[in-house]
Amino acid sequence: MNDDGRRRARGAGAYRRGVRAEQLAALWLRDAGWTILLRRARTAWGEIDLVAARDDMLVFAEVKSRPLYDDDVTASEGAILGARQAGRLMNAAAALCAANPHWRYAEMRFDVLLVTADDAVHRIEDAFRLE
Repeated sequence: MNDDGRRRARGAGAYRRGVRAEQLAALWLRDAGWTILLRRARTAWGEIDLVAARDDMLVFAEVKSRPLYDDDVTASEGAILGARQAGRLMNAAAALCAANPHWRYAEMRFDVLLVTADDAVHRIEDAFRLE
């Protein structure tokens, strides 16, 4: 197999892992009492993996697939999401809120859901904020 073929195979595998991670994260949120409002919500600013609501909270969730979970890693340190990606997610969330004026929640936050190779889901609540 040439380099292009290997690159395509790696890309296809990463895509499948990402889709599976999003499915597991959505199930995890649902089992925790959240209602999934949107999956893979696309905007001009980019895609938000999951939008979920519970009580008076709206969560925009970025799902990441990782081989292992490290308790010392936090999203705010940029180890999981860089500043540019966080900015794109915030802009995408603003676009989704504008497109869905019926969403009325007292609180909104950005969570990161890490799905490990053993299918465990780890949530980093309020992973980043507008500053």
